[in-house]
Amino acid sequence: MLTTADATIIVVSYNKRKYTELCLDSMLRGMPRPSQIVVVDNGSTDGTVPFLEDRFPELAEEAGVDFDLIRNDTNVGACTARNQGLSVACGEYIGFMDNDVAVRSSEWLSILAGVLEEATSNGIVGPKLVFPFEPYNIQHAGAAISRTGRVKYLGRGKQIDAPEHNQRREVQCLISACWLMKGEIPDKIGGLDEIFNPAQFEDFDFCYRAREAGWKVLYDPVAEMYHYESVTTDNSPDVNYKYVTVRNGMEFKRRWRQMFEQEDGPSDEECHWERLETRPIEQTGIPPIVDRDGKPCSP
Repeated sequence: MLTTADATIIVVSYNKRKYTELCLDSMLRGMPRPSQIVVVDNGSTDGTVPFLEDRFPELAEEAGVDFDLIRNDTNVGACTARNQGLSVACGEYIGFMDNDVAVRSSEWLSILAGVLEEATSNGIVGPKLVFPFEPYNIQHAGAAISRTGRVKYLGRGKQIDAPEHNQRREVQCLISACWLMKGEIPDKIGGLDEIFNPAQFEDFDFCYRAREAGWKVLYDPVAEMYHYESVTTDNSPDVNYKYVTVRNGMEFKRRWRQMFEQEDGPSDEECHWERLETRPIEQTGIPPIVDRDGKPCSP
């Protein structure tokens, strides 16, 4: 088995050191590992930077993974930070991963890369995101947009093996908490639009731009990843995320109304956001990495 795949994974960190450590360590425990990991730090002050500068480079080198660190003095926003990561990405495939995501399926990277290799039109693919505690219910199985522009997280709260969310399908869009795409896509359509800084709807906008250019956006449930949900954006005192979400949602609707009004999206009634239980890393510990049969892999 190959130990690395020709893929660059871009992670943005802004404090939340424990989550960043789990995210990066889990990527080194998966197989194959990405050939390059790029971390863009947005001015962390909680000990994240010493870990990224002193400890993680050693771990990455031991694992045969190239590591690049870009440091910003302040929080420049996730869109700008990810675009900085794109500027140094070398892989044939490029992935985004939030620092509150961790590997569940050991072979996640080869599974997602395999989907992209199947057809020239397959452009972006996302895994099944699950909550990091038993029974590991689904957090996200692709996103759908109603004809009025409302958002639905497919599969949210359903059992991890729910049949309707256990097959590959084409979707309208994905959240960028974790996805893999062909490296040529940002070369052709550009990076994330920084008008959506610091975050929210930039990923939906990117998916619609990719689809407009002829690529498919897909969800594949064989690859599963843990997502702590909203750790990356919540509790950031310098950002009013409620305001940002409304503002960016209005911009997304203005841009893409001509597409989603013609799509067979969910009804508005189906797009009600349901708050579900979340648990911090202090309560979950380190969730297991599993093989394709769901059995825990050796540490």
